[in-house]
Amino acid sequence: MEYLWLCLAAFGAGAINAVAGGGTLLTFPTLDATRIGSVFANATSTFALVPGSVASAWGYRRELRNCRRWLVLLAIPSLTGGGLGAGLLIFGGEPVFKAIVPWLILGAATLFLLQPAIARYFRQHAAHGPPSPRLLALILVFQFVIGLYGGYFGAGIGILMLSSLSFLGLADIHHVNALKTFLALCMNGVSAVLLSVLGQVVWPYGLAMAGAAIVGGYVGARLARTLKPAAVRWIVIVIGFGLAGYYFYREWVR
Repeated sequence: MEYLWLCLAAFGAGAINAVAGGGTLLTFPTLDATRIGSVFANATSTFALVPGSVASAWGYRRELRNCRRWLVLLAIPSLTGGGLGAGLLIFGGEPVFKAIVPWLILGAATLFLLQPAIARYFRQHAAHGPPSPRLLALILVFQFVIGLYGGYFGAGIGILMLSSLSFLGLADIHHVNALKTFLALCMNGVSAVLLSVLGQVVWPYGLAMAGAAIVGGYVGARLARTLKPAAVRWIVIVIGFGLAGYYFYREWVR
């Protein structure tokens, strides 16, 4: 039954990530409920969702050819931040992570709640040409900060990246989404590798969930045209705020 629930959560996370994002808000609490420890749960969740990120990036391979200029430049802070975020997760220890988890989930749920307003604002203020050297430096620093958060927890990184990548002057939204997907893979990928090497991934759970997430991602991509992203986003929001309330209660009240 434990594997059934974990695989169902991973399947749902893969499908949600293909439509609106926020799959971590399903996989992390389900793993955490197995009592393996919050750090192990987060690491295993990160590992389980990476194959879906690989598939998404591959799906955007044509669009990525038009973003070659930014791939390496933005991959560097993404990889560096993701690696350092994974290090903070491990060496910060279980007590620190457990204390921060309610705030991380609350922040992610708030990001999903504000996503339409954030997207609308940055569409209106998007750059129509290459960024200035000063703006580019700010984008790189912000990308490093997002990478740090992505390696540590990661829910909502896509929304954060859309807010900064809109200033690169990319004319096609599909190019922005492709770049966002590739950079998310960089953050999550390096984090998953480090967490695996350092023994933080529970392999039986991680491998089973990875397979379920791949299937869920495929199904979600197939249903994306019939499902309304706004409806899926509201499901993620309700789950996120509900989980935030539960973790605040568990950490501060009980």
